[in-house]
Amino acid sequence: MTRPMCIVLALATLLFPGMAAAELQPHRAEYALRLGAAPNAPRIGTALQELTQDCSGWRLKRDITTEIALTAAWKISVASKLDGEESKGGNMFRYRAVQIQNGTERESKGRVERTGKEVRAEIAPSSSPGPLMLPAATMMPVAAMRHLIERLGAGAASFPALAFDAEVIGDVFLIDVTALDSIRAARPADKPVSLPAGKSWPVSMSFTRGRQQDQRPLFTVTALAFDSGVLDRFTVDTGLVSVTADLVSLKMHSPPVCPRS
Repeated sequence: MTRPMCIVLALATLLFPGMAAAELQPHRAEYALRLGAAPNAPRIGTALQELTQDCSGWRLKRDITTEIALTAAWKISVASKLDGEESKGGNMFRYRAVQIQNGTERESKGRVERTGKEVRAEIAPSSSPGPLMLPAATMMPVAAMRHLIERLGAGAASFPALAFDAEVIGDVFLIDVTALDSIRAARPADKPVSLPAGKSWPVSMSFTRGRQQDQRPLFTVTALAFDSGVLDRFTVDTGLVSVTADLVSLKMHSPPVCPRS
């Protein structure tokens, strides 16, 4: 996999949904992707995420497209699409992911389920026979962001989390989260986006393979996380190059009215 492909899929990982401590807020968010964090950084693509809810759980649809010019004559076109469902209690996540690089398509499908103290993933195609056994503390995407927002809301300065990733490694990430004092400012040319009322926290997150925790992080991320679950102004840094994403459009959805259980 090329470095640009890793960068784009890293952005996809960070566009998963969030949950406040009391209530999930479904939303549709559109982002502009740029190469680098400078105010005049060139635009290289777009990202769209839509999170909806019914009484059984969450539905996540994501679509990222980008084109990166490595030289005047060599460009890499990359697309990443995800369609996933997570149960209300966060014990099951089912998904279909498609990555397309310069016209070559790769598809994967999977189901991750917590049963008692076990978390197992069945992924196709897979390099190993049988289900993949994940650490017991592994969280599904929505549950992982709920954990992030709840810990930040409780005033935690730093903490780890184990979260399943469907798009970059098809395995578990160890995410080390640190609260920051500030992150990069909004670009002067950006049009203001109306954000939901609530708190927000600038954070830094490093992503390491969960089974190889002694390795260097694959990438780091800084972002502004809102208690509604919306993310803005985040930057993915691989050490060699960085890609940024900024909100250009946001629409909040109404949650369903569900019977009391």
